[in-house]
Amino acid sequence: MIKTQNLSKNYGDLTAVGNLNLTIEQGDIFGFIGPNGAGKTTTMRILVTLLEPTHGTAFINGLDVRKHGKKVRRLVGYMPDFMGVYDDLKVFEYLEFFAAAFSIERRKRKGIVEGVLELTDLQSKQSATVDSLSRGMQQRLGLARVLIHDPKVLILDEPASGLDPRARIEIRELLRELKRMGKTIMISSHILSELEEICDHIGIIEHGRMVFSGTLADIRPHLGIQSKVRVKVTANQDKAVELLSALPPIREVEVVDDYISVTFHEGKEGDGLIARSLVEAKFDLVSLQPEQLKLDDAFLQLTKGMVH
Repeated sequence: MIKTQNLSKNYGDLTAVGNLNLTIEQGDIFGFIGPNGAGKTTTMRILVTLLEPTHGTAFINGLDVRKHGKKVRRLVGYMPDFMGVYDDLKVFEYLEFFAAAFSIERRKRKGIVEGVLELTDLQSKQSATVDSLSRGMQQRLGLARVLIHDPKVLILDEPASGLDPRARIEIRELLRELKRMGKTIMISSHILSELEEICDHIGIIEHGRMVFSGTLADIRPHLGIQSKVRVKVTANQDKAVELLSALPPIREVEVVDDYISVTFHEGKEGDGLIARSLVEAKFDLVSLQPEQLKLDDAFLQLTKGMVH
């Protein structure tokens, strides 16, 4: 659905984006991560035809953004990191204005506006003026605005910026609902723990270049980190450590607090073997779960904090 090929944007001697290649499949939520000044917003602005690339190109649903800008804009809903609003307009009027801007027939506008108000849970605010809304409600309104023309692709630059915890949770649930509706979503955020919960794939960019692209499960082998599981038994933890240490796929076993951390040899896994061995040896197995590599930790390992 979204693809870039050697996408570059230069400002004189400054390279904002350099030979960027990424692919986002239809229906995916793609988390776009990077330090300030890494090139995230520049990439997004090129994708929505607000900037011309210096070299390379990008495609939305197979359309070249340089050659088919008008068609691309019909396919995409873009929410910038700061949304300008018309303070004196009421919420319903604000959305009707953008419906008209997208040439939606007058007889259809009311129903479409009511639909996006319901989707974003803003019905109770439709008669309020835009400047009276809280930051969280204004972010919801921003999403309602980009949904007016029913785009296939949503490109959202820091949609949860400045929101309180409840508002962030509500935005996250709204994004999940939009995914269920078949939308392809590209989202940038500095709140990595939240991207971890909703994204199918992530891309980490630094100094205008992609340093990683893939699923969260792909990060561990990319960093050369072996798979780990946490094992908890009710008693005889030392004997369980002795048993697990003798199993062929296991490289290292150590006790951490009230559980046993088991590290496999590279390319090896053996959750079933661990469970079977413990049960056959008459241990009471309480839990066995993979140790997840946190996105925050991966980000720190993959980036160096470089900025332009």
